[in-house]
Formats: sequence, structure tokens, C-alpha cells
Amino acid sequence: MSTPENAQPGRRLTPRGAATRARIVAAAAELMYVKGVNATTLDDVRAASSTSKSQLYNHFPDKEELVRAVVAARAAQVLERERGYLQRLKSFRGLVRWRDALVQRNALQNGAYGCALGSMASELADQDDQARATLAESFMEWEGLLAAGLQRMRESGTLRPDADPEKLATGLMAALQGGYLLAETAHDVKPMEIALDMALDHVKSFLTA
Repeated sequence: MSTPENAQPGRRLTPRGAATRARIVAAAAELMYVKGVNATTLDDVRAASSTSKSQLYNHFPDKEELVRAVVAARAAQVLERERGYLQRLKSFRGLVRWRDALVQRNALQNGAYGCALGSMASELADQDDQARATLAESFMEWEGLLAAGLQRMRESGTLRPDADPEKLATGLMAALQGGYLLAETAHDVKPMEIALDMALDHVKSFLTA
């Protein structure tokens, strides 16, 4: 199908056009999370968003553009959520609350589908360099939020001076993403709980009291 001439990235949208675009992205994000990026077709998205072909192609001339929009939207959602838990993190109890919230959220779907960002990264890392870069930046910011919180804990004396906030943050993120993957394949949140608890135990070993 030909692409409308006005389907240009960054063009100014009317309120109605913006609402249609947001509806398409939201429907695509949900489908790609449940079915996977590669298994989701534009026809699937059109049906789920109740849009016509002309509406869909007016906003997204091809699937690649839609996928990039979904990646950006998902990254924004996840990081907004994580900032709420981590921006003021300054205690081990805060880390435990962060862990509990993630586990409880994933338990609602029995561990299925995994991390909204991690699941896309596994499919797109070798397919779309722009999407991969957006995901990489998002993971870096997420890990940075953890590192900053751990740094505050070290500065306040909660963690020992020899604790390395950046390394501990990397360990927590690796445990989280690995836990998501194991929980997804098992359809059981328990592996995620174990992975995070072991990572938290390592952080706990650096507590001063």
C-alpha cells in the first residue's frame, strides 16, 4: 500500500490525529507484549485499535516505524514507574519495596510475558539498531536510578565505603532481567523472586548495620 505524502515523522497532529496515533501505539504495545514483536502484524494492530488502513498508514508508513514508536512509549512508561520507586531511594528497605512491587506486578500474570523492555530487546537487538539504541539507553537510565540510590546509601553511611554502587546496580539489573526471563519460561514468578533476593542479599552484605 502506498504511503500518504503527509505521513511524515514529527508532523504536527490535530487533537483527533494525536488521539488516533496514541490508540494505535497502545494497541500495538499490548499485542507486541503478549504475542511478541515479530508475531504481531499491522492487520492485528488495525483490528485491535479499531482503525482503518488509511488511518494506520497515515501515522505509520511501515511496521518498523510503529515498532520504534512502541519502544519509545514502553520505555517512557517503564522509566516513569521506576523513577517513582528509585528517584528518592536511600535505604535498604526502599530496595525491598522496589523488589516487592516488581514481583507483585509480575505475579499478576503468573510471570508470563516477561519485562516489557527486555522482551522487545531480545527480538529487536539484531533487527533494528535505532530501536536497540533506545532500549539500551532506557536500561542505562534504569540502572542509573539504582546506582544513584545506592550512592546515596553509601554517602549516608548505610553502605560501607567499599561498596561499588555501579557494580551493585548492574548486579541488581542482571538479576531482575534474568529473573523475568526464567519466570516467563516457567510461568511462575518464583525464579524472579529468588534471583532478586540473592542480589539483594549481596547488597545487604555491604550494610553497615
